[in-house]
Amino acid sequence: MVRHSEKFLDYLRQVKRYSPHTLLAYRADLVQFADFLNAQYGMDEIAQANASMLRTWFAGLMDEGLAKSSFNRKRSALRSFFKFLMANEVLDSNPMDHLSAVKKDKRLPVYVEEDKLETLLNPDDFEKDFRGMRDLLMLEMLYTTGMRLSELINLKHTDIDSSRKQVSVTGKGNKQRSVPLLDSLLDTYNKYCEEKTLVYGADTSPFVFITDKGNQLYPGFVHRRVRNYLGRVTTKTRKSPHVMRHSFATHMLNRGADLNAIKELLGHANLSATQVYTHNTIEKIKQVYKQAHPKA
Repeated sequence: MVRHSEKFLDYLRQVKRYSPHTLLAYRADLVQFADFLNAQYGMDEIAQANASMLRTWFAGLMDEGLAKSSFNRKRSALRSFFKFLMANEVLDSNPMDHLSAVKKDKRLPVYVEEDKLETLLNPDDFEKDFRGMRDLLMLEMLYTTGMRLSELINLKHTDIDSSRKQVSVTGKGNKQRSVPLLDSLLDTYNKYCEEKTLVYGADTSPFVFITDKGNQLYPGFVHRRVRNYLGRVTTKTRKSPHVMRHSFATHMLNRGADLNAIKELLGHANLSATQVYTHNTIEKIKQVYKQAHPKA
């Protein structure tokens, strides 16, 4: 199992360009299923698992209260793993083919109101040193481009074209897209670069964002900084980099942006992934209606 799974994870890392977070989750899913096979059937090789064994495992997880989103991720991990084994002629068929995904409960994207983010992103409230300029730029980049956490972390100086006022973002599946940059963000970027060079030297890192020690950012670092700053302006339970992305899309849609344009800016493969933001817009319309209509 170890030999096949490590090759599979290397493939996802090097070819499919999966994020470190997803790779850790997939590894844990494979190990969990392998432990189940060993305990339940005395089986050491995951490739020998059949559809009946898979159904038994998933049924047990659901009985234990496994969330639907976790169920679908584990299903995706194993389905991709067996598909990889088929491509490498280890298996002739995929035992996951007849195991359907479960429909997830609809959950509206959490976002922060425009006025609160405007308050948060006031440059006067940030120190003019390296840390202050980095944090301001990080928040502005997340909100004004809608990029994902992994995209922010891997952003390089060569990806930013100041003359054309755009940034090249490398998203899922190594797909690239261009996103416009505001003049205010470019101004923050230039000031940040000056501080970064002053503190760490001109050749410290090809990545735009670095930690206080001069290393490339990592997910936990960004989550802590974003949670801290959002906590100053909102009481919402969820305070994450993805909330900034949701806020970007929701605010764009509320101000009349075309749904297809938002899809391209977010790097969504399908329009259905973007349409979830229309629910927030509908809720806003309902609220305005109730407040304004005489009969409401």
